[in-house]
Amino acid sequence: QVHVVESGGGLVQPGGSLRLSCAVSGSTLDSYALAWFRQAPGKEREGVSCISSGDGSSYYADSVKGRFTISRDNAKNTVSLQMNSLKPEDTAVYYCAATYYRGRYCPSRYDYWGQGTQVTVSS
Repeated sequence: QVHVVESGGGLVQPGGSLRLSCAVSGSTLDSYALAWFRQAPGKEREGVSCISSGDGSSYYADSVKGRFTISRDNAKNTVSLQMNSLKPEDTAVYYCAATYYRGRYCPSRYDYWGQGTQVTVSS
């Protein structure tokens, strides 16, 4: 059974930075695509970023390009999301997701999800 646990959320001022971490247990991550999603109050969940299992290619939503960076450490079974230049509109619950998918692209569906971590950007 694969378990996903996020950490690192919190309150930050606009323009600040946060780093989210996600620990995945129950399997090695070499063949897993990993992603971060978020859901703001009253809005649908949206994809923020993903990183492939094949060559580690990363993909970003337009709203976070240039500000967020996703990275993975297969040896430690972790994936992180470095968030810089945060804006109030980045406020949301952030979810880490994983799925078995071998390739250089990211799938649209993920089988394993964490409980989420709150990120609040406010002065």
